[in-house]
Amino acid sequence: MNFLKNHPFAVEAFFNQSVVFTFAVPKEQLQALIPECLELDTLNDTWGFIAAALVQTSGLRPKGFPAFMGNDFFLIGYRVFVRYTANNGKRLRGLYILRSETNRKKMEFFGNIFTHYNYTTTDITRQLSGNTQTIRSDKSGLNVTFSTFEDEVSLPEHSPFSDWKEARRYAGPLPHTFTYNHQDKTVLIIEGVRQNWKPEPVHVTNHRFEFIEQLNLDGVVLANAFAIHNIPYYWKKGRIEQWK
Repeated sequence: MNFLKNHPFAVEAFFNQSVVFTFAVPKEQLQALIPECLELDTLNDTWGFIAAALVQTSGLRPKGFPAFMGNDFFLIGYRVFVRYTANNGKRLRGLYILRSETNRKKMEFFGNIFTHYNYTTTDITRQLSGNTQTIRSDKSGLNVTFSTFEDEVSLPEHSPFSDWKEARRYAGPLPHTFTYNHQDKTVLIIEGVRQNWKPEPVHVTNHRFEFIEQLNLDGVVLANAFAIHNIPYYWKKGRIEQWK
């Protein structure tokens, strides 16, 4: 039944909110985290990127099903920004999933049937105070506080980006997500399709991600942080191709 994990049908959802924290890491630190078929998507051939996405979804369901059959979940995903050269010669930008978490056992159950993302269930709480929001998970060791402003905020201190225009190239979501089967050397490619994706910079006053800390990476700096709201999104049916 492993074929079910290969995204056998398209899936759609509505992103009520997605907040992505992208960290720059010297590229040598990230190389061991990705499979041989992928290469890092780097800045100036120096920095690689790992991101934590905190996403409140609603109506997640097989594409084409009525909205009332969908389910609402909070999702946390840790991803490395990568590139892949397809068999047709095209170079695809995308993400390699390191870890996935959710606040619902139902999502863990079905997510692990139909994906390779190895979902686990955790506690997630959100607190709003004016334009400031805190998202916390005691079980996962996650605690972030950020604010939105009408005026554009400054880039995080020590960010390698020269400006927000450059930073937006690494704001996610990149078009593709890749999974690699080491045994038969096949690559599963999932393409995401979104509308009206307009990431807005947020000002981060606090951030802690225990999962990233446990990777024991040196030289990690917060590179950017963006939020988007009210975005229709869907993932196409997965396709598989042989690598080498």
